[in-house]
Amino acid sequence: GSASWIDEEAALPESDPAFAQVSIGAYKLATMLKVSEELLNDSVFDLEGYIAKEFGRRIGSKEEEAFLIGDGTGKPTGIFHTTGGGTVGVTAAAAAAITADELIDLFYQLRAPYRKNACFIMNDATVKAIRKLKDTTGQYLWQPSLTAGTPDTILNRPVFTSSFAPILKASATPIAFGDFSYYWIADRQGRSFQRLNELFAATGQVGFKATQRVDGKLILPEAVQLLKMKSA
Repeated sequence: GSASWIDEEAALPESDPAFAQVSIGAYKLATMLKVSEELLNDSVFDLEGYIAKEFGRRIGSKEEEAFLIGDGTGKPTGIFHTTGGGTVGVTAAAAAAITADELIDLFYQLRAPYRKNACFIMNDATVKAIRKLKDTTGQYLWQPSLTAGTPDTILNRPVFTSSFAPILKASATPIAFGDFSYYWIADRQGRSFQRLNELFAATGQVGFKATQRVDGKLILPEAVQLLKMKSA
């Protein structure tokens, strides 16, 4: 909606916002492993604690993949997905190279209200390509942060990397820039861990399983702008 200038005692014009409905479901993510009774009894370190951490790594990795590139079929819809993901704001002039001007174009393609909390997400290979950009004197245009605990920045906005972000190639969208607080994640019950003592008892093994029900969707596509490479 919007506000209007009106005269004294004039009628106020209506300006109602328009709402759309986004349905967030719950997809089940699970993992399981079996350990021999001898290993559990003879282990000199906290094996169950290790298994819990390993399950956390497995589930976290799958969640990261889905939240970035998931197609919404049996899993969450990712930020980079062509349907339900961010908005393509800039198309690169080349199929396998990015220019500094295109990064600036992407920065300003995102509306100002979203830039305050915006950050970049890309693959390590894309970061490498950007770090190799040079000016006319051969000087590198960008250097990452040298302060421990401080994220790298491009155009003064933080840069985060993920191996699941699309790689730099023709027709791909290797860079996302936006306010990712508009990507909503619904955790239904949190992670559930269970020890299965009887199921594999005949073979002298103990099972461990972990499950989680979760979904994620970008509820405001304009809050995340994508840079798309030129088609080959």
